Amino acid sequence: MPQEPTSTAPGPPGVLRGWLDALAVVLAGLAAMAAVAALGLWAAGADTLPGGGFPSVLAGALALAVGGSVQLDGGAGFFAHVDAGITAMPLSVGLVGALVMAEVFLRQLRFRAVAGGTELLGRVARTAAVWVVALVLITLAARHTFVVPLGNDLVQQLGGALGLTPEIGFHAEAASTIGLGLLWLLVVLAITFAVSRRAPLPRGLVPFQQAVRPAAFAMLLVLLVCVVIGLVAGLLTAVVHGNAKETLAVLLLALPNLVWLALGLGMGAQWHGHLVGALGLPVPQSLADVMRGPDGQQATISLSTLAEQDARAWLLLPLAAVLLLAAGFLTAYRSPRGVRLWQHAVRLGAAAAVTMLLVGVWSRVSADYGLSVLGVGVGEGGLGDLLGSVLGDSNPVSDLGGGSLTLSPQLWVAVPLAAVWGVVAGLLGGLLAAGRGRRGEIAADEG
Repeated sequence: MPQEPTSTAPGPPGVLRGWLDALAVVLAGLAAMAAVAALGLWAAGADTLPGGGFPSVLAGALALAVGGSVQLDGGAGFFAHVDAGITAMPLSVGLVGALVMAEVFLRQLRFRAVAGGTELLGRVARTAAVWVVALVLITLAARHTFVVPLGNDLVQQLGGALGLTPEIGFHAEAASTIGLGLLWLLVVLAITFAVSRRAPLPRGLVPFQQAVRPAAFAMLLVLLVCVVIGLVAGLLTAVVHGNAKETLAVLLLALPNLVWLALGLGMGAQWHGHLVGALGLPVPQSLADVMRGPDGQQATISLSTLAEQDARAWLLLPLAAVLLLAAGFLTAYRSPRGVRLWQHAVRLGAAAAVTMLLVGVWSRVSADYGLSVLGVGVGEGGLGDLLGSVLGDSNPVSDLGGGSLTLSPQLWVAVPLAAVWGVVAGLLGGLLAAGRGRRGEIAADEG
């Protein structure tokens, strides 16, 4: 009798096919990131930059989105000097790119339950190599110089008499863009394998997937739900207040920066913030007021200080509780019956701690800028307007002599606090899931 045909999973790709797969992952991610960043920069007013600088600014936004930094410099000889630097991740851009790259990477591994460790490492290595080439090209493209007026008649006349041409330029820092950009890709791929059931693993790691994937997927879903809630709130704000273009800029560039910060604050975490001068994009007024602080000092951003400006901030506490409880329930629902209640709680606690660590690192902001003319700060006009546009501000930078924006989390408090939230939510969610009595959930008597 003829044997029945058997279906076999596709094996490792050939050399050419492997590199084409890696190229597809990188190109898909870059295309998605470029589209979101371009729309966001357009909404922020960067399309009006002189000298055809929009493509370079777009490349700079992509460099920032993967963890790089952008340095601004220039001036007019010994009369004027610009000193500025930006380190801030537009997380809307990075999130879209990460989701697209993860999807394309996984589609290349579909219909497979397991994969050899050598093959997976080879795929990751090829993707990383192509990604490094892309980062180098981004770094080279993120460089431009603008020739602009200083905005001060006296200085303008002096500069003209001496043949000095005022200018301002920016460039992406190669070391941070390439190094941290590569680390960003590796973290994205690691998260992809940690959360997705479709991602095949080497046989030696298969027994550990149930200890990681349910909790990791639940926390990823919490972050995505926060983004969806923020998106709906942003669209409603645009409709009610009529500032559609400015709100669209926030949604396309920095929505996760705000909503994940709000999640952390709802869990009791704190950030240190400081704001002097203009803020690059419109944010809730209560947050801006807290960041300005008394007498220009560094301020502590917490749920209580935010509620002093707007009492509605207290709603972040029950929202965080509901989201974490839902994560606990979902984790238990996707876990095998053999998982004990305490194990379930510890796993969600670890996943919550790692999530808060990543949110804290990715939400850091550092932007310092200044313009001095003969040692004296220059205000609005000319160069001030341009620097404001480069920084993503639709309004002139009113005080270039001392403008700065910093935002950093207290990770030593936020991470353990998130772990406690995860443990409690894991226990309660596990009990709720056990009561459902469905296969795949833990039983009440397994605690």
